[in-house]
Amino acid sequence: MSVLNKHPRRVVGAIGTLLLGTGVTAFGIAPLAPDAAELPVQQVLQAIDLSPIAAEQLDPTVAATSLSAPLTLYRHEQTRRDDTLNTLLQRLGLNDSQAQAFLRTDPKARELLTGRAGKLVSVEMDGRQRLHKLTARWVANPEDTSFRRLVVERKGKGFQIHQDSSPLTVSTRIASGNIQSSLFAATDAARIPDSVANQLAEIFSADIDFRRDLRKGDQFTVVYESLEADGEPMRNGRVLAAAFNNNGTLHESVWFQEPGSKGGYYAPDGQSKRRSFLAAPLEFTRVSSGYGMRFHPVSGNQKAHLGVDYAAPTGTPVRVVGDGVVEFAGWQNGYGNIVVVMHRGEQSTAYAHLSRIDVRKGQRVDQASVIGLVGSTGVSTGPHLHFEFRNKGVHVDPLQIAKHGETIAVSAASRAEFGAHAKRMQLELLAASQMTTASAQ
Repeated sequence: MSVLNKHPRRVVGAIGTLLLGTGVTAFGIAPLAPDAAELPVQQVLQAIDLSPIAAEQLDPTVAATSLSAPLTLYRHEQTRRDDTLNTLLQRLGLNDSQAQAFLRTDPKARELLTGRAGKLVSVEMDGRQRLHKLTARWVANPEDTSFRRLVVERKGKGFQIHQDSSPLTVSTRIASGNIQSSLFAATDAARIPDSVANQLAEIFSADIDFRRDLRKGDQFTVVYESLEADGEPMRNGRVLAAAFNNNGTLHESVWFQEPGSKGGYYAPDGQSKRRSFLAAPLEFTRVSSGYGMRFHPVSGNQKAHLGVDYAAPTGTPVRVVGDGVVEFAGWQNGYGNIVVVMHRGEQSTAYAHLSRIDVRKGQRVDQASVIGLVGSTGVSTGPHLHFEFRNKGVHVDPLQIAKHGETIAVSAASRAEFGAHAKRMQLELLAASQMTTASAQ
């Protein structure tokens, strides 16, 4: 056996060292050598054997991993409302009649396409598109803190299936954006989920009129929760902190929960962002008719419009804007289905033209709880919510009530804890802002 065959790495290393040393020497005497441009050029052609290398010629470890390991393909999809088993498997690239028959007939496997759409489905398959393993993950109800997992695995000549549940894990995400036209256009451009955008609008609703006050170039940053299943995002949780620079004025908000309280949003100085009344009884929608004089859409006569109309599809949830007690829930003349809620200080709110009422007279309701659904009952030309606010029986413009509601500060006992928490959140908001600035450059 030659020295090359016996010690290939040592021989190659020695040659490399020799060449490196020659190179250094050549560099030192280069000025004494002929000009490279004047040297003759010769082209050498040689055939190379491209046949596969035998496994025994490779290192045993390399041979085992490169030639013996089966090919595994991974695909991910989400179920859709109109999905059938065939359409789902086609998108996953699975071509396995045995697996398809099993998924079609097994009672547990049928859950794959029942209930809510949006289940996360991942498959592992071989190079012939035969199923090794299928995993589906989903959250049964939006408020759940755990997720369900369905696993189908090939075992021998058949398949095994089992289902379990695990708690969702919470991670923190940061994002930011710039206003070019509207808030939702900006959040879409920044790939911020709609549920987070809705919270953002709600948090700053008392400070910013998102229909009139936005300016091109306004900036916002947000820190929010992502609830995940096995590392896969399933839904988004609460906004933890947010900042909005509107026309040169900076508004900041931090989520904080004092012991024994239900928590809320506060400015960095500890003043609560939660006011006595929400800015609107719908999460975020369009005002179709404001408060004041107008031509009535049915009679055509000019008369005072003593409330605000919000255009929204039938079935949109209607929220009570403040804590209170239901004074009336039922049918009332041109209002159709209406709910009237009494609040502190002889103040009341009314929610009319509802398609459904979800509360009863005398029931205590908390701010933001759903009291009914948008409809078009009574004297109405189409689905919308008519909303009124009265102070000691006198009508007031509902769009002004949130700005004048009372606020509550963090208690003295929790002030130090809140201050440290607020600083941490502000650092995360700063990181989000710098990230956006860097990506724009």
